[in-house]
Amino acid sequence: MLAVLLGLASGLSWGVADFMGGLASRRAAALAAVALQQSVGLALALAGLAILRPGVPPARDILFGCAAGVCGAVGLAAFYRALAVGTMSLVAPVSALGALVPLVADLARGAAPGALALAGMAVALAGASIASRAPGPAGRRGVGLALAAALGFGGFFTLLAEAASDSALWALASARMGSVPFAIAALLVLGVARGMPRAAVGLAAAAGVLDSGANLLFAAGTQHGYVSVVAVLGSLYPVATLALAGALLGERLGRLQAAGAGIALAGVALIAAA
Repeated sequence: MLAVLLGLASGLSWGVADFMGGLASRRAAALAAVALQQSVGLALALAGLAILRPGVPPARDILFGCAAGVCGAVGLAAFYRALAVGTMSLVAPVSALGALVPLVADLARGAAPGALALAGMAVALAGASIASRAPGPAGRRGVGLALAAALGFGGFFTLLAEAASDSALWALASARMGSVPFAIAALLVLGVARGMPRAAVGLAAAAGVLDSGANLLFAAGTQHGYVSVVAVLGSLYPVATLALAGALLGERLGRLQAAGAGIALAGVALIAAA
């Protein structure tokens, strides 16, 4: 039960963080928003390590954490860009398909999920296919980026669980040690390092605080239950993003797209119930 509660809490925190990050990416370059968000998370993680002083985990865990951070940064950059060019209430459910990656990893290890989880996978994929029939080039591009984000998030879920085998706080810190240099290097290479409007800075910083909290909750959850279960519960974050987008931005989908988004979320819920 604790793993379920932690997974749901991480999903709520991620959902609010993604809404704020998506708004920031509409005011500044998505990669710049990711770099600032991840930097805030690194500062919080280092402060936590300095105060709590947990034992240093094995080098293997730190390497897994760094790799998770890179996957997460790639996923966030694609996700924020998708939110900037597409419809938030369409992009968020498609990106939630990242929950399938830990399930595939479990299958590769011989830990086959039950029939309900497999049914959820099929339903989620069908929903994403229906939702991807968004009209207009911006909608289609947003969905493609959302699928890229799903792969990044899925890799993040899988690798962070490995990094959290000893310490959830160290898992967060090592993930940020991987994501921050990667994001800054990408900014420099792509030549998009420039000033951000004050409103975007505030939104990205707030997203960084919430995202770090979600990471800690997720890492702690994987210490008390199956990674695949915690991952799919964390992937319910679109529910919060959808609610905020509808309440604050007035976003609405066509019937077909709304049905696809709902089916994708229903599939994730079936996996969580397995």
